[in-house]
Amino acid sequence: MNAPEREPSGQEASGVPGSRLTHDDRRRISAWLAEGLGYAEIGRRLGRPTSTISREVARNADRGAYQADHAQRVAGGRARRRRPVPGAEPPPGGRSEAARAFVERFAGLLAGTGLPRMASRVFVCLVTSDSGSLTAAELVHGLRVSPASVSKAIAYLEAMELVGREPDRGGRRERYFVGDDVWIRAWRADTGAHAEVAEAARRGVEIFGDGTPAGDRLARMGGFFRRISEQMGGVTGTAGRDALTVLAALVYAGRPLTVEDLAAALGWPRERAAAALDMAEHRPDVTGPLVLRRAGPGTYTVSPGEDRLSAAQRAALRPEESRETAHGGPVVAGQRGTSPTR
Repeated sequence: MNAPEREPSGQEASGVPGSRLTHDDRRRISAWLAEGLGYAEIGRRLGRPTSTISREVARNADRGAYQADHAQRVAGGRARRRRPVPGAEPPPGGRSEAARAFVERFAGLLAGTGLPRMASRVFVCLVTSDSGSLTAAELVHGLRVSPASVSKAIAYLEAMELVGREPDRGGRRERYFVGDDVWIRAWRADTGAHAEVAEAARRGVEIFGDGTPAGDRLARMGGFFRRISEQMGGVTGTAGRDALTVLAALVYAGRPLTVEDLAAALGWPRERAAAALDMAEHRPDVTGPLVLRRAGPGTYTVSPGEDRLSAAQRAALRPEESRETAHGGPVVAGQRGTSPTR
């Protein structure tokens, strides 16, 4: 009767304990898994912790099935990616003094725009990195600050959508990066904010009164932010062009129109006309010198933007309006200055 074949000991199976798993180790793991052995028993036979076996199977299995050859290729590729590449980017702490000075100066400029100082430093460090991304540890080392400071700055930048994150090559850490479209996102955010300030200032003029000290200050403020928004945003896309088309239609008609009137005249579906009116009503940066107003329930008209002209300029252009206002006569907003252009 032949003696049973002795299982290799841990030393025989994997050489020095703690060394990397070999291709032979992975073949044994695959065979023992096929026999139904558990991770603990496989670890005992290889002289490895149970966690090493479970991690190996989880990371290198192919669609749930552990195959030795596939696991070896995956592990080998991961090891190659972790090796330092000759001539790769030095850590931020190893940069030249000129580069570090530039980061600090540039961060100071960004801080002057309202970005917190530490967030500015982290942002500039990411922008100027050769690889385009850095780990939190690399940022801590390069900026010579605490991990908590970097973590807080990253959280702020992520909330502002100025920084993104991606898994590190090893899969255990995360890398932070500044996306290529960050500038257009920041631009759009500023444009929208400027348009909201301009609209709020216009409503303030209506509340405090045109020609009053507060009204005049709000009108100047609204005009300033509206021009910034116009210059930064412009009018692009079908929605912007549709808004200008309904304004032109209202000017040409010279009378209030409903959504149905505009849709019929322009040959549009009602939904398209309603969307164009909504943009024209809520985006003063799109409507330019004209303001869309509600003339009554469900009807719209246009009038010149009052923030474009001072009270004195409007009085000089419409002396009869000033006389009517002085004597308490009615002035119908949005009805004047809309004569048809034939």
